[in-house]
Amino acid sequence: MPLTFRKSFRILPGVRLNINKRSWSITTGGGKNGPRHTRSSTGRRTTSMDLPGPFGWRRTTTSKRH
Repeated sequence: MPLTFRKSFRILPGVRLNINKRSWSITTGGGKNGPRHTRSSTGRRTTSMDLPGPFGWRRTTTSKRH
């Protein structure tokens, strides 16, 4: 089983810095009933939101880096 590295730091209220072996990302929002916006160093942008019950919503956009 491979070892993985992932660490998340709270920078400010509502802002997190996530670090793993290959990239980093910043997540904002996600307060009570609000959407979360994540931007990664690889160019991926994700918006997600928890919905009541067994539902969740996620939209991911990946852009090429030049």
